[in-house]
Amino acid sequence: MIVIIGVLLGGLIGALKARKRGGNTLDMLQYGAVYAIVFGILGLLATILAHRVLA
Repeated sequence: MIVIIGVLLGGLIGALKARKRGGNTLDMLQYGAVYAIVFGILGLLATILAHRVLA
């Protein structure tokens, strides 16, 4: 669940950041994809850490 939220949030933040910098549609897609991957990996690490601590 944390990973899915991270991917969606990362994609949204990346697209908004590209739009703020004046990027076109392809820029927004690229920023969104990169941020989604990074936030997804961070969400995965947070999920693993939570399972290790709580189990």
